[in-house]
Amino acid sequence: MTDTLISIISIFVGMIGANLLAVFLKKYSLQFIGNTITGIFGSIFFIKMFSRLGFDPMTIMKTGNVNIALFTVNMIVSLFGGVIGLLSAKWIIAKMNK
Repeated sequence: MTDTLISIISIFVGMIGANLLAVFLKKYSLQFIGNTITGIFGSIFFIKMFSRLGFDPMTIMKTGNVNIALFTVNMIVSLFGGVIGLLSAKWIIAKMNK
């Protein structure tokens, strides 16, 4: 795998996280497009924010092989980034509608 492929997979996992939250909790849904967009931005934001801890794509591929532990942490952070991105977008929308 390359650094770019890891980044793309990470963004895709964030999209999945946001859309899965919307499937299970209908009140947080922003429809498919809204869920996807917030999942992308939430995933990117969380990976950029927490990647300094050592699980960014460049560190995962530092030795030339995939570090499975760091890759797993990266995917979990991306998943939760998508979920938290959707939750925060819904919270902001609710605050603006008041």
